[in-house]
Amino acid sequence: MPTDPHDPAADTEPIHGEIWSTGPSYLASDKPLARLVARPVREFLRVESAGSVLLLVAAVVALVWANSAWASSYDDLWHTHLVLDVGPLHLDESLQHWVNDALMVIFFFVVGLEIKYELVNGDLRDPRTAALPIVAAVGGMAVPAGIYLALNPPGSDGGAGWGIPMATDIAFAVGVLGLLGRRIPSAARLFLLTLAIVDDIGAILVIAVFYTSDLSFGWLAISLGLLAAMVVARLLRIWSMGVYVVLGIGVWFALLESGVHATLAGVAIGLLAPATPLLKEEIAREHAREALRDNRLDPDELAKLRFLLKESVSVVERLISSLHPLSAYFVLPVFALANAGVELGAIGEVFTEPVGLGIMLGLVLGKPVGILVSSFLAVRLGLARLPEDTTWSMVVGLGAVAGIGFTVSIFIAGLSFPGVELLTEEAKIAILLASVAAAAFGVLLLLLATRRAPDQERDQDRGSADA
Repeated sequence: MPTDPHDPAADTEPIHGEIWSTGPSYLASDKPLARLVARPVREFLRVESAGSVLLLVAAVVALVWANSAWASSYDDLWHTHLVLDVGPLHLDESLQHWVNDALMVIFFFVVGLEIKYELVNGDLRDPRTAALPIVAAVGGMAVPAGIYLALNPPGSDGGAGWGIPMATDIAFAVGVLGLLGRRIPSAARLFLLTLAIVDDIGAILVIAVFYTSDLSFGWLAISLGLLAAMVVARLLRIWSMGVYVVLGIGVWFALLESGVHATLAGVAIGLLAPATPLLKEEIAREHAREALRDNRLDPDELAKLRFLLKESVSVVERLISSLHPLSAYFVLPVFALANAGVELGAIGEVFTEPVGLGIMLGLVLGKPVGILVSSFLAVRLGLARLPEDTTWSMVVGLGAVAGIGFTVSIFIAGLSFPGVELLTEEAKIAILLASVAAAAFGVLLLLLATRRAPDQERDQDRGSADA
């Protein structure tokens, strides 16, 4: 089994030998539940597309539930009101709003962390490498929005939904590529991942600027002040995570009261997290060598060693490692369960009404066209170059996969038509249909674009053997 860095026995079969003083850990044991349930579940969660599978299952469950004889219980559950009343803090929201306004902060926080990592250590740090996915992402947002606005002009009933077809769902897009395995070159995967991250930046800016209403400058000033306090605490080298958690909750509440969507607190805090280690790795290595010279560790040495090892890894990387599973395996499936349950009785209207048509054409057609045209222009003008081993037909397939809007598209749909349930439901149905179509279209195009890959690999292997 692959190694799990959090479980020293993760890559072993049940062990009863010398390394255990009191027997193997539960996961490494030969107990039936560990062998038949725990270890298979752990292996499933390691698969790249596992989060996408859970997200898809949650969406299907929501759809079946909302269109079954128990549909009323679905509505009753997610419209149940939960009240939080602690001193001056008073919040009264439906369960669905708690998911969308509070739980989704974790998802956007992870997005903010990933953006920060890419800006400091990843592809967005190198202008030449980042140029093509950045230009492609802009094209992949502008063309779908243009198609939608052509069918739903500003001022019309559906005009506010132009941001819906701009989004790309990273989890589903990466999951689809994972299903295609090694057929997709690593450089092409990286292109799509970077494009999706830039797309997230665009979606965040759209939400912040265009989907904010009744702005309270007093509360906005408080949120900015708390963010500034985080910066000061970081400059003072305050390393206690509890301080930042308290300040982060304050930022979230202040943004919620300001009228800016509260989930943007997660993005802002993620962007402020340090992306470089607070301590040099050599310090931890040297202390580890000194501590092990006498062949024993006392509690004080162990505590110090743990601290040094932890702080030699950046806060951004540690938080991504710990929160990404929570976001992928819990937050997003719960969001899908709470938001994807729409009645499909009026599904035919999606193909005739301007909102549904705008979303579907934007995601399925606008995304690949926008990505292809903008990428082609960037390469022809000498601003960027195609990723290694990537063809233009692959770019079309990757653009189609980027049309899987799902999570962020549904999120923006909820912001676009507040109080207009009919348009919101129509938009969600269109998003679901378009995402399925984009995934199928993208897989077909990528299979066609890489159909000669196995023969090429055999020829390359034969050439290497002859050499």
